[in-house]
Amino acid sequence: MKTLGRYAGASLATAVGAALAVLGPVQTASAVTTYKVNNNCDYRSCAIGYSGRLFLYYNSKENDGYYSGLAHFYGNVYDYAGETVSPNGAIAVRYDFVFGKNNVGNTASGTGVAVKNNAAMVENCAPYDGYRVYYNSGYQGSSQYFDHTYGSVNCAGGKSVNLNSTLKNNNASQHFA
Repeated sequence: MKTLGRYAGASLATAVGAALAVLGPVQTASAVTTYKVNNNCDYRSCAIGYSGRLFLYYNSKENDGYYSGLAHFYGNVYDYAGETVSPNGAIAVRYDFVFGKNNVGNTASGTGVAVKNNAAMVENCAPYDGYRVYYNSGYQGSSQYFDHTYGSVNCAGGKSVNLNSTLKNNNASQHFA
C-alpha cells in the first residue's frame, strides 16, 4: 500500500490554499432581519386608507373586540404567522404578524400577541371584495366568508362579525373571495 509522501501532502495543501485564494472564502447565508408588524402594507402595495383591508381583532364583540388589539391585511395572506420576502432578490426579511394597538391608538388586550390562531372578530373594509378566513395556512380547512362593504371607503359601513366557533382563535390564513 502506498502512502503520500511528505512533499505530496504539502503540495495538496498548497493547491487547496491556492484554490481558496482564487475563489474566495465560502459565503454563509446572512441573518434574516425580522420585524413584528400588524399589517402587510408596509412592504406591499395597498389601497389608500383602509379600503380593501380585512381587520382582525383580538377579542370578540361581546368582549369589546373593537377596542382590543388590531391587525389589518390587504389581499391574500398565506399564513398569519407571517412571511419572508426578499425585496432585492438577495436579502431576506421576515415579517411576523402580531396584533397592534387598538382603533383609538392605545395598547390594549392582545397588543403584541401573534395573529395566527388568536383572532376572534373580523371587519371587512373592502368596498368590492369579499374575504374568506381559513382554519389552516395556505387557504385550507374550514372557512368563513365576509362580504364586502358595498362601496364604502375607509371602512365606513364596515360590519364587525365574530368568527364562528370553529375559527375563533383557530385562524391561519385569508383569501379574497
